[in-house]
Amino acid sequence: MAAKEDSTKQNLSEVNPGASGKGPGIDEKNLHRGAGRDTANNARESSNIRKDSADEVSTEKTSSLGKNGDANEADLLEEGGGGGKKDAQPCKKESDAGTKGDNSAEVASTMAELIAALDAEKDRVIRLAAEFDNYKKRSAREMAEFRKYANETIIKQLLTVVDNLERAIASANSDKRADKASIVEGVEMTLRDILKLFDSFSVKRVDALGKPFDPSFHQAVSHQESDEHPDNTVINELQKGYTLHDRLIRPSMVVVSKAA
Repeated sequence: MAAKEDSTKQNLSEVNPGASGKGPGIDEKNLHRGAGRDTANNARESSNIRKDSADEVSTEKTSSLGKNGDANEADLLEEGGGGGKKDAQPCKKESDAGTKGDNSAEVASTMAELIAALDAEKDRVIRLAAEFDNYKKRSAREMAEFRKYANETIIKQLLTVVDNLERAIASANSDKRADKASIVEGVEMTLRDILKLFDSFSVKRVDALGKPFDPSFHQAVSHQESDEHPDNTVINELQKGYTLHDRLIRPSMVVVSKAA
């Protein structure tokens, strides 16, 4: 602005040399006209300068806005990408939820199968327990019945011996002339029948007379001095002993000798 004012003054000096005292001057009216033109020119130049400054400011703002726009666009793109990521996350969640739903259905199906199998096993165990309980009751009943009638066979065979004894007694009572020998013979026959019956059931007599004393089969009632028999020998049998298979059911009651 100062340079332009100096240039204006120089132009005025050249136009009106008298103004500087060097030559004849121009009239005041022309001087005012020139000054007005210069003022107008200066105003236009000032307006142009302000306009240029405004354009520069506008350009800077536009550049700044462009940069900001690019940044905002990038932010928007990032936000869009983030939105895509956010959108992908619900999709992933939905996929996980679907997988979990399938797993839950499979687990529920497996649990139902296991519960059904468990119920079947419980029913089977209950049935087995009931059958075993019935078996025990039936076995106890059969055992009691067996013990109750275990002697049926031997009793049936003893009935024959009883019949023979009854016939011998009846014969002796009816025939007063029957001798003693015939009665003895009948009793001996009955005894043979009984021993035969014992033998069929593995019942044996214990041989004791003349044998060395054996406390496992003999029961000593008394001792008797004897010169005819060795010491500790059975010299008399008061009651016979019997065994059933290999078990002693009754020992022999005996008299045992001792040295005189």
